[in-house]
Amino acid sequence: MADVIVIGAGLAGLNCAALLREHGIDVEVVEASDGVGGRVRTDHVDGFLLDRGFQVLFDGYPEAKRALDLDALDLKAFQPGADIWWDGRMRTIGHPLRDPRSVPQALKAGIGGPGDVKAAATWLRQAKPLATATAPETTADQRLRDLGFSDAVRERLLRPLYRGVFLDPDLNVSSHLIDQVFSQMASGRTVVPARGMGAIAEQLAARLAGGSIHLNERVTKVGEGSVELASGTTLHAEHAVVIAAGTVDACALAGIPAPDARSSTCLWYAAASSPAGKRIVLDGDGTGPVNNVAVMSEVAPSYAPAGQSLIAASCVGLPAGDDAALDAAARTQLTTWFGSRVHTWDLLRIDRIEWAQHAQPPGSLSSGVRWLRDKVVLSGDGTENASIDGALRAGRRAADLVIAATVAAKV
Repeated sequence: MADVIVIGAGLAGLNCAALLREHGIDVEVVEASDGVGGRVRTDHVDGFLLDRGFQVLFDGYPEAKRALDLDALDLKAFQPGADIWWDGRMRTIGHPLRDPRSVPQALKAGIGGPGDVKAAATWLRQAKPLATATAPETTADQRLRDLGFSDAVRERLLRPLYRGVFLDPDLNVSSHLIDQVFSQMASGRTVVPARGMGAIAEQLAARLAGGSIHLNERVTKVGEGSVELASGTTLHAEHAVVIAAGTVDACALAGIPAPDARSSTCLWYAAASSPAGKRIVLDGDGTGPVNNVAVMSEVAPSYAPAGQSLIAASCVGLPAGDDAALDAAARTQLTTWFGSRVHTWDLLRIDRIEWAQHAQPPGSLSSGVRWLRDKVVLSGDGTENASIDGALRAGRRAADLVIAATVAAKV
């Protein structure tokens, strides 16, 4: 018997459990996998730090500021802007709102014009957090068109950038969501912890009592104040069970339909030298399979052993063919970007992540954390926007519901 049982040791479940414990509530966390973090995990492979697919944190996320000790994570920042492979050459665009001096360079490179700077300034002025968004909701693709960006900036820069964020080639996501992400990217930095993205989950888990996280325990059924494990054990919760598992598992346990999946694939390469700097490199031609490349060791040297570089080549979706075919196709594409040295890179691993995110089309952002039935709360990032910010917020909102109910029960 515990006060609360949390299902899932992803970011939502960990944040929920940590907040409950800080309020003196006895909480136990059950997790089906062999570690904490859900999709936000980091593996040590031959001296390299490999996240589970290419991931970043925006330190402008309000929930990250609330839930995490960002200084303790030793965050390392990407350089603002992007390098764009477009029409046979690499072009660099800085952040026009942070570094106006980068505008002439972008214009010289043939990327946009003064109208695009004006469109970006208008966007920043109009962009609102999801909770306060009042503009009519449309798709992200239509939002970029309505703002008046030129075809070059929209198709060569913004589309590859945001399809990498939302894993949706058509940008059929809520315009309110792209507004929020743009505002957060503009107001903060794109970063990774020095010890890998998994350090975020480790920090949250460290706030829990020893022995309160139970790994390799899959929940098969949720009752009103109880959970049944695949091992045959039944656990009881006096106040609540919080379902904070991954979206598919959470929906199955809740008995509700799951949204569509958005997938991603990442090829991790080791190289003797770095092919790029601290900016993300985008596929402005849209030929694929690689949508963007990041040299993680340039951003955070701790991601690679001394004298080596770690390269993340990220694809949207699950490209057809086996790993060998995908590796060959990626090398062929990246050779045009970086030259023949690409063929000397060592492939460390390929991550194919079917459920990297849930689909977020217009009209899909209103479900929210909620009481599913007596003593059962539905949480997880499937109830919020698909991001680290959404997962942390889902955990906090679930904790708020349980704390309020616990206080009411004592009155």
